[in-house]
Amino acid sequence: MVPLKRRKVVPSRVGSTGTEPNKFPQVILFLLERKMGASRRAFLSQLGRKKGFQVEELFSESVTHVISENNCGAEVRTWLDSQLRGGTPAHLLDISWYTESMKAGHPVEILDRHKLQTSEAEVVVFSVPSYACQRRTTLENHNAVLTDALALLAENAELSEEEGRGVAFRRAAAVLKALPRPVTSMTELRGLPCLGDHSLRVIKDILENGASSEAESTKQSERYKALKVLTGIFGVGAKTADRWIREGILGLQQLQESGQTLNRAQQAGLEHYDDLNQPVTKADADVISEIVERAVVSVLPGAQMTLIGGFRRGKLSGHDVDFLITHPEEGREVGLMPKVVSWLESQGFLLYQKTTRNSYLESKDGPGRPSSNMDRFERCFSIFKLTEKERRRTKHPETATENGLRTVSTPEPDPHTGHKLWRAVRVDLVVSPISQFAFALLGWTGSKLFERELRRWAGHERNMSLSSHALYDNKQRIYLRATSEEEIFAHLGLEFIPPSERNT
Repeated sequence: MVPLKRRKVVPSRVGSTGTEPNKFPQVILFLLERKMGASRRAFLSQLGRKKGFQVEELFSESVTHVISENNCGAEVRTWLDSQLRGGTPAHLLDISWYTESMKAGHPVEILDRHKLQTSEAEVVVFSVPSYACQRRTTLENHNAVLTDALALLAENAELSEEEGRGVAFRRAAAVLKALPRPVTSMTELRGLPCLGDHSLRVIKDILENGASSEAESTKQSERYKALKVLTGIFGVGAKTADRWIREGILGLQQLQESGQTLNRAQQAGLEHYDDLNQPVTKADADVISEIVERAVVSVLPGAQMTLIGGFRRGKLSGHDVDFLITHPEEGREVGLMPKVVSWLESQGFLLYQKTTRNSYLESKDGPGRPSSNMDRFERCFSIFKLTEKERRRTKHPETATENGLRTVSTPEPDPHTGHKLWRAVRVDLVVSPISQFAFALLGWTGSKLFERELRRWAGHERNMSLSSHALYDNKQRIYLRATSEEEIFAHLGLEFIPPSERNT
């Protein structure tokens, strides 16, 4: 037991309520902020005190347990050497010991897996920041075998409405995507963030056996295959698909024979199922871009349109095409969407469309709204009819022929209807006021996990609320304006990451 007199040398805890007595006087904890972050450290410290642990705000020689997260032993030892004149605390521990102790309500036994190795021979192979929005992630993925398995398990969790599990797998996959070379052994993963026990088991299985038995089993399960097929119908979500599966509907034929009442979107999705489940190429996205641009300029000269989503991040294919539309003069964008939709319908480009109005009010929906990747912009969900004629008339300088027309291939024959000269493509149109354009552009560029991590960083590390509409400083109680993505990153205290490096 540490003498009372020795403990009094350390200043009193900041923010301690004093309501919980120190139940374990022989244990004096210090949480290392390095890589953990101030907000998470404060939260974990408060949690420990509520459980009756003595958690010190400042480090001193009286500390018996140093807790760190995402640091290797060598890094912690270097930090300790800068703090101590001599001697070392009894225990240098990973955060896992702390969280297990919190769950148990008392200090758990210290096992080898809890200890940070501090030998001179220890080498950190990879090191990445904890938040995906701090990392540069290109489309070049050196660990696709690992990330594909994790992504499949994430998708299965999401389709089963287990969002927490899905996010955990997505974060683990994102870390592996950011690594500069393939992972060849489990020891190389030491110190990396976001790799939970479940994800590590999947990775270990692949490294040792060439494949994940869990991922392969999931892929072959009847439920997963049915969820994939049914949610592949435009307008069908996980809840609807789950209800149909419980009613014995596992495929398209059974759905058509079941007599289920389908809404307009689902009817269109079923009718154009094959087309909508084929990837959309960047070339086709460019053709649609020119069509939409013609529509926008025709109904409101001076309006601006930007291709967003995965194609803005440099992807060569995707499942749909998204556009963000605005006008440099605030307010001129009001009423634009119905006119654009009307023009597209008059030209025969829309097989289906549903428009939602802009319902965002800054004073009501800004800071008070919970973090979400959903926004309140005026939006049109549509299914485009992309014809061979439009493909051939679109000019592209890099592939132009003498008569100014591209050489393009004919759409693949439909196995059910025979050869056809058009295909259905999902297209989303979003209209934003120019004052919110930078936030909308950032929010709609993706990836989905990158945006989630941006919002998590804003809330946990900066005490701010970020959405596709605005950035609000909760401490100062003011909106932080921005006219570019670079300004938003600066407000958040982050290094700017270009769209091509947001492929988490």
